[in-house]
Amino acid sequence: MTTRNPVAKSDSILIVGAGVFGLSTALELNKRGFNNITVLDRYQPPVVDSSSVDISRVIRVEYADELYAKMAREALQGWMTHFKKHYFQSGFVMLADKSGNSYLESSKTINESLGGELTEYSEASQVLAKYPSIPSNLDGLTASVNEKGGWADAEKSINQLNQECSLAGVNFITGPRGRVLSLRRNGRRVVGVNVAQGDPILASQVIVATGAWSNRLLPMAHASSASGQPVGFIQLTPEEAEPLRKLPVIINLSTGIFCFPPTPDTNILKVARHGYGYATRVPIEDSPRFVSSPKRDGNNAAASFLPLDAEQGLRDGLRQLLPAFANSPWMDRRLCWYSDTPEGHFVVDYHPAAEGLFLATGGAGHAFKFLPVLGRYIADCFENKASPEIRQKWRFRLPTGKEGMVKSGDGSRSGPPLRVLAGHEQAKL
Repeated sequence: MTTRNPVAKSDSILIVGAGVFGLSTALELNKRGFNNITVLDRYQPPVVDSSSVDISRVIRVEYADELYAKMAREALQGWMTHFKKHYFQSGFVMLADKSGNSYLESSKTINESLGGELTEYSEASQVLAKYPSIPSNLDGLTASVNEKGGWADAEKSINQLNQECSLAGVNFITGPRGRVLSLRRNGRRVVGVNVAQGDPILASQVIVATGAWSNRLLPMAHASSASGQPVGFIQLTPEEAEPLRKLPVIINLSTGIFCFPPTPDTNILKVARHGYGYATRVPIEDSPRFVSSPKRDGNNAAASFLPLDAEQGLRDGLRQLLPAFANSPWMDRRLCWYSDTPEGHFVVDYHPAAEGLFLATGGAGHAFKFLPVLGRYIADCFENKASPEIRQKWRFRLPTGKEGMVKSGDGSRSGPPLRVLAGHEQAKL
C-alpha cells in the first residue's frame, strides 16, 4: 500500500470511468468537501457497455472473506433503504455438487460467525418446499438459501447514483472529449489525461476507475486483467413468465451458471456464468504491450456474439436450472467484461511509482453489490483513513515478472479455464 497526502479540497480531481467505482467515489469525495471533481467517460452514464450496467446484478452477503461479508451486510442495508426502488428481495439459492465446494463451506463459516441466517439442505430438492416455482433439476446437489438475498436493477441503480452526482455538483465530460487515450505525465507525476478530442485535460489528481479498460492506460496486467463472461437474455411472454415470478436468484457454484427471475416489467430472463471467461489480445498504441481488454472506441454491448463454447455452456446451464427454456431463442447475448484480480480483491491505492495517480478498479466480478457503501471505502483509502487490513488487501503491487495471465479470484469461479479468443472470434466483438 502507498500513502500520499490527498490533494486540497479545492484542487482539481479527474475520475476516469463512470461505472460503480467512479461514480461512487465522485459522490463520496464530494460529500467530504472535495468540490472540483470531473468524471470522464466515453458515454453518458449509465454507460451502456460498463460491467456495472445491465438489467440485473446479484445482491448477496455470502462470502468466504470476512471483510467482504461485512461490507455486503452494510451494503444490503443501503439496498433496502436508499436504493430500495431498485432492489428485489427474491431470495438467493446457492447450489453445489454433493462432493463439496470449498468456497461455499468457507462462506457458511463466515456467515455463522456474523450471525447470518442461512438455511442448508443436504438434498437440494428439499428447497422446493420453500420455492415451489423452481423448475430446476436438483439431483446430486446440496443447497443453501438466504431469504434476504436477491437482485438489483443495475442500470436504474447506476442512473440514481449518476443523478445524485449531478445534483451534488460533480462535473461530467463524455463523448470524444471524455474518451481518455492515455495518461499525461510530467516526469514521475501524472498531471492529467490525453483525450480523443481537444487539448489534454489537466488536474491535480487523476483517479483511474476504468475497470476492464484499465490495462490500456497503464501496465497493470499482473494486478488486474480483463475477461469476458457470457450472458444471455431470453424474452418471455407474460404467460411464460408468470410461473417464475417467485423464482429466487439461483447459482450453481459447481458450474458457475446463475439465473434471475424474469424482470417484472419486461419479462426478460437472464442467465450468465461466473467463471474464468475469455481474453482478447489488443495492441496498445506506441507501446510493445498487448493486453486483454474490451473495445475502447466502440460500444461493446452492440455485438450480439458469444463464442460457441460459451453459448453451449449457457444452454447446458439452462437445461439444469430452467429446462423449459434451454432451447429458447436468444433475445440478446454478449460478453460482460470483468476486471479480474489474483485473489478477487479490489485495487484501491495510490500508484507507488507515479505521483498524482490513484487507482479504484479491479472489481473482479463482484463489486457492484457494494454500490451503497463502496465510495465510502474508496474515499477512506484516498484520505489514508482506511484500516491497515483494507489498505493491505487492496494495495497495488508492482509487477515481479513472474505473473501469468490467469487470475484465480476468490474461489467462487467455476467452469472452463480462461481462453484467449481466436482472431476470427475477437473480430466479431
